[in-house]
Amino acid sequence: MWGDTYTPNGVFYAWQSTDLAAGTWTPLDQRLYTQPVNSKHCGIQPITSTVYDNLVAKWGAPAWNRLKSYNYPARYVRHANYVGRIDTYPFDLYTDSQWKLVPGLADGSGVSFQSVNYPTRYLRHYNYELRLDVNDGTSTFAADATFYRTAGLADANWSSFRSYNNPTRYIRHSNYVLRIDPVSTATERQDATFQVGY
Repeated sequence: MWGDTYTPNGVFYAWQSTDLAAGTWTPLDQRLYTQPVNSKHCGIQPITSTVYDNLVAKWGAPAWNRLKSYNYPARYVRHANYVGRIDTYPFDLYTDSQWKLVPGLADGSGVSFQSVNYPTRYLRHYNYELRLDVNDGTSTFAADATFYRTAGLADANWSSFRSYNNPTRYIRHSNYVLRIDPVSTATERQDATFQVGY
């Protein structure tokens, strides 16, 4: 069951029950579900993997991804005023949170984050802060915009992203702003862990 606060930038919540007659519901951890893009009032209907595979075979998977924060699971990686950050979804423009994970501009075995709504722009670090800049075709830009996807530092089922040209630094959030930093504490590992999904 979904619940929402119907206000601008309202929040969605989900609960589950194994006994509808008893009327007992347990809230789900926001790490376990992802609110559909541009959704207003929703319901959740579980489907089998066969049904999912058939839907993808017929309609295809989205050509974009969203990245959910591990320790703030209601927040997603987005750009705002060309600055990389994590914000609570929903927000306008929702397309600010959609990325194409393309082969790394400096190394094809890495990844680069191409903006869906500004396709000439990529997330790159500059003075250790992530921002959305136009690809100028230089090797410096390519290196600044390339990251290696690794097992999540806080949860191996999630993902972390290590800088190509600063290999001791990972993408993480600090005060909701994205940057690359060395990671050592438990909090920093959580800040540097994301779920790649839709």
